[in-house]
Amino acid sequence: MSEYYLYFKFLHYIFFVSWMAFLFYQPRLYVYHAENMDKPDFVKVVEVQEYKMYHYIGWVALIGSFVTGALILIAMPDLLKTGHIHVKILVVVLMAIYHLDLGRYMKQLREKRCSRSGMFFRAYNEVPTICLLIIIWVMIVNPF
Repeated sequence: MSEYYLYFKFLHYIFFVSWMAFLFYQPRLYVYHAENMDKPDFVKVVEVQEYKMYHYIGWVALIGSFVTGALILIAMPDLLKTGHIHVKILVVVLMAIYHLDLGRYMKQLREKRCSRSGMFFRAYNEVPTICLLIIIWVMIVNPF
């Protein structure tokens, strides 16, 4: 085991928790945005929050998660021989696609082109929860 493995893992957990916090909260902002389009002052505040969350927290946490995850795999290449890591990587790729989709919705909301309701964003907000449950399951139970 590389002497740096535990430090990479420590940083990976911090970045991943931050990324999950972003993925949980950003769609909630879209709920507020979609349900209050008739209140321009409120929408302006929400748009600032959306932008800052997406660019200053979401992207930093995503990049940090990916970089530290790669460093863990470099430090422990035998992890790639396990089935559970492949499931985790697949789910993380799906989460990255979800992240990009949140950016698409943010742009649509800002440009007043989004036809999605607050109810849609409430349901869409469950995607990261399902992803997190799968990741925790494969990393702890190690079923493969």
